[in-house]
Amino acid sequence: MKGLTAACLLILSLLTALPSFAGAWRPVLHSHEQGPELLVAVDKARQQLFMLSRRSPLKLLKSLPCTTGQSNGDKLVQGDLRTPEGVYFIQSRLRGGLDWELYGDVAYPLNYPNPVDRIRGKTGSGIWLHGRGKQLVPRDTRGCVALADPDIDGLENDLATGTPVVIADELNWTDTPGEDQLLARKLVSSVQQWAKDWSRRSDDFFAHYDPEGMTRSGVDFQWFQNRKQRIFSSHPWIDVMVENVHALPGPGYWVTWFDQLYRTGSLTSAVGKRLYWLQDDDGNWRIAGREITDAAPDLQKTYLEHRAQTLAPLVRSWADAWETGDLDTYAGFYDPHAVQGSRRGADHIRDYKAQLWEEKRPLRVGLQDLDFRLHSGGIAATFIQTYEDATGYEDKGRKTLVFTPTGQGWRIVSEQWSAL
Repeated sequence: MKGLTAACLLILSLLTALPSFAGAWRPVLHSHEQGPELLVAVDKARQQLFMLSRRSPLKLLKSLPCTTGQSNGDKLVQGDLRTPEGVYFIQSRLRGGLDWELYGDVAYPLNYPNPVDRIRGKTGSGIWLHGRGKQLVPRDTRGCVALADPDIDGLENDLATGTPVVIADELNWTDTPGEDQLLARKLVSSVQQWAKDWSRRSDDFFAHYDPEGMTRSGVDFQWFQNRKQRIFSSHPWIDVMVENVHALPGPGYWVTWFDQLYRTGSLTSAVGKRLYWLQDDDGNWRIAGREITDAAPDLQKTYLEHRAQTLAPLVRSWADAWETGDLDTYAGFYDPHAVQGSRRGADHIRDYKAQLWEEKRPLRVGLQDLDFRLHSGGIAATFIQTYEDATGYEDKGRKTLVFTPTGQGWRIVSEQWSAL
């Protein structure tokens, strides 16, 4: 009995010492365009699980009875028998070896505690969305969310790794974007600017972060900043693409998640990423935590398609500047250290073309079969080039232009031609 009393006193002292984030969270989910295509929403008060789809507006697909933690309120510490409130994500699917009465045939672990939970000092683990073989009784778990086994089996096609799960004391949803739309758009824009600043290897990249929050969530910010700065100084270029950016509000925070492709000359890395945002004292939203997940398939293919859409007009504008003899515009496509055949540097290239075009004015530059591929220098554009000048000279060859991202746009770093 003494041991039990001591344990109860310990839990009580921890509860009173933690920040006051344990108040009931009662959100209204809005139908904004940055939301996920599919999400699970758990209403603890009603002991109901809702499967919602964003189909302009949010649409209820299924409503199922569930059971949550034996104790009311938001989870704070290990063993408090509460179900956490916030935005979580399915991490995996477990089948086999489960206690059927308690967990049914399948379980989906959630990412509790998430970075904001860790910042707020919450403890505990092993929060699952799972089945239950025995009869479903309200508020009957140790903190998990449980469904009758046939019900969770019916969701198998919907509950994939990465599916967001919103858990609240009470929740509702609306078919209007609401004020969440503006903030969601702002955060999506912030993610895109964060990627641009990363690509530019700029110190502005670090201004997106909440240093204290990052450290408290598990990533020492000073170590993180020092490491990034070493990478910035050791690589001539970095290119970061973010794709499929989504956003949802949690209790006092927002989470954005997306696919990310990162490239340098020696590395191509595709991951999924979640960024957790908290407001600072000035009302600005800063990144206070992050999580790395799996990326969508074929992300490298998507990256190349996007970069091709950017570079194809540049190649044609480069050819137009050559054809019209616009020397300044033509030279502006080249990196200061560009190589064009035997010529080294943009100034050398410009001087050579100035002399050549004065004697033999360009008349026609044709492009055919334009194609793009990844290259250690960035992106290589290959095409069949036909050329004619005012003296009647003509040639035809295969041209390869290698474009490198500079943070201010793409510039040609290498140009090679071979006759056909």
